[in-house]
Amino acid sequence: MADSSPVTSPFVEAAPSARHAAFAELAAAGPVRRVTLFTGVPVWLITGYAEAREALAHPDVIKGKGGDGPHRDAVPADLAAAMDQHLLGADPPDHTRLRRLVSSAFTRRRIDGLEPGIRRVVDRLLDDVAAAGEHGAPVDLLAAFGLPLPLTVISELLGVPEERRRDFQEWTTVAINGSVHPAETFVAAATSLIEYIRELVGHKRADPADDLISGLVAARADGDRLSEDELTSMVFLLLVAGYETTAHLICGGLQALLTHPDQLDLLRGDPERWPAAIEELLRFNGPAQVSIPYRTAAPVRIGDVTIPAGEVVLPALLAADRDPRRFPDPERLDITRPSPSHLAFGHGIHHCLGAPLARLEARIALGALVDRFPELRLAVPPEELTVQASMLINGLTTLPVTVA
Repeated sequence: MADSSPVTSPFVEAAPSARHAAFAELAAAGPVRRVTLFTGVPVWLITGYAEAREALAHPDVIKGKGGDGPHRDAVPADLAAAMDQHLLGADPPDHTRLRRLVSSAFTRRRIDGLEPGIRRVVDRLLDDVAAAGEHGAPVDLLAAFGLPLPLTVISELLGVPEERRRDFQEWTTVAINGSVHPAETFVAAATSLIEYIRELVGHKRADPADDLISGLVAARADGDRLSEDELTSMVFLLLVAGYETTAHLICGGLQALLTHPDQLDLLRGDPERWPAAIEELLRFNGPAQVSIPYRTAAPVRIGDVTIPAGEVVLPALLAADRDPRRFPDPERLDITRPSPSHLAFGHGIHHCLGAPLARLEARIALGALVDRFPELRLAVPPEELTVQASMLINGLTTLPVTVA
């Protein structure tokens, strides 16, 4: 039986510190524990690092057929088909096939080629931040920089025209946080997003360009290609996974540095530390609270607990990355920490395909912020910052700063 009291904390906590404390409290009760979420779903919540890593790589911990997303009883079948047929929703051999096809378009060369464009977008956005923050005026860095940057990058990667990006932002924000929105709001946003993705795929099929959607349309492997629903689902995944999570990696990372000035000073004194710093920021305050949900295809022993077949398994990435059994002094931000080996991007076959892009954006964005604004600081006391209610995202509602 699941614990009788539904688990709402840490998902609806308002303060960043309270969210981490709530995860620590859950972890203290055991690294593998059956609970009922505030959505009414009983799950095996895995808060230990070794246990989460084991579950994420276990061949009998699978996605299974059918979506586990929010409000699925209210989602029409054709909409669900266009949302679920992507890498995160597939098991081998389907996953193997999809990854082979998608990897042929989502190449390291394509990602590395984005760096000059990312730097141009960063410089332009920071010009706007500087203008808005003249004479010490506070600026919400999440709205002015954190969200626009990955939205622009993923839109350019996919070939989304500028005039439609605001719509994409609104639809994607609701889609990724569907569990905290009414069913009709979620379905309306998801429908609009999927309809536009289908339209965009049609345009790219008729008139290919040098962008990722055109690459996915053209992708071939051993005579195989992506179906229409698979194409739509992959673009949906790239938008949802590549937009808000990257924004909160950047802003959550900056929040951590501004509240740990000794670590920020290390970076200002030695910018070569940025790659290692990004890994520690991902461990310390990653943008995802939990992974996608899984199911057990057979009885599975994780740690000291045997989970029966047919159960939902939910690795809590944020808790696992502060497991004191794996990370000495886990509550301390330490950019010199050797090889954090965090789980912020998942593990196993569903490890995030876009991780190199997220790392690139975060390194460029945070490095440029720190260089451009030597007086950068929070405009409110740290305890006044709040995080958004979400089953998935670990992200601030605003990040007010002063830059001058």
